[in-house]
Amino acid sequence: MAPAATTPPLVERLDRLLPQTQCGQCGFDGCRPYAEAMAAGTAGVERCPPGGDAGARALARCLGVDARPYDRTRGTFQDPAPVAVVVEADCIGCTKCIQACPVDAIIGASKLMHVVIEPLCTGCGLCLPACPVDCIELVPPRADALVP
Repeated sequence: MAPAATTPPLVERLDRLLPQTQCGQCGFDGCRPYAEAMAAGTAGVERCPPGGDAGARALARCLGVDARPYDRTRGTFQDPAPVAVVVEADCIGCTKCIQACPVDAIIGASKLMHVVIEPLCTGCGLCLPACPVDCIELVPPRADALVP
């Protein structure tokens, strides 16, 4: 006899619907804390710009509440999300971008040039203000880096 399928807890279901950018535009320290707040009823479904209107609708369906468009004052939705690129000639190897990246998409060593692992980059932009020489740009992802 096969084990009975169980429904994941509400927080887990909400977290799975979020884009996992960990950008903080929702006002929380990442997607999981935002999911926890929605499950607790202390945050609405409209706070995630990377998820866009479709994400807000999916969250509303999961919670059984009325759908609302995402709050555009929190940021803009881009599909596909941009990715960070380090301008090699300008990078001083300070490692501040590595420390700022919430998904560990930037690699490099102290005093050496850093590089963004494009398929891991969520386009959150948290590396931009961390860079003291402004050598990081957000650009559209390459077509061959997009995951179907």
